[in-house]
Amino acid sequence: MLVSQVLKSKAAAGVVTIEPEASVAEAARLLSSKRIGTVVVTKDGKHAAGVLSERDIVREVGKRGPTCLNDKVVDMMTRDPVVCVGTDTADEVLSRMTEGRFRHMPVVENGAMIGLITIGDVVKARLTELSMEKDALEGMIMGH
Repeated sequence: MLVSQVLKSKAAAGVVTIEPEASVAEAARLLSSKRIGTVVVTKDGKHAAGVLSERDIVREVGKRGPTCLNDKVVDMMTRDPVVCVGTDTADEVLSRMTEGRFRHMPVVENGAMIGLITIGDVVKARLTELSMEKDALEGMIMGH
């Protein structure tokens, strides 16, 4: 399955973004209110300068305490995130996410961000694919 197909199957369209100069506390409120794990950091809504995840925030709070919530997102984000394109396969993306130990990947087209794919999206797509393959094989065995 291709990344473009996975994006089409997602219930929520669009990418939740935040400005680099926003506070980490603002980012945490946004993550909480949207019930998501990552925001894409961008100045123009088209180019991902970085990503900030709930894990990034928790890790810093654990190290430095709650004062880090006053920091700017740009100071805590992961810069230059790994991205994918619509023609990448779900298996390729899953492999890159697993190797890189991250769960979210911006999807770009012609240099501009068009979506965000999560490890959950990829796993769900793969399970759907496996279910269809299973049904097809059962149909062949049963003579349908």
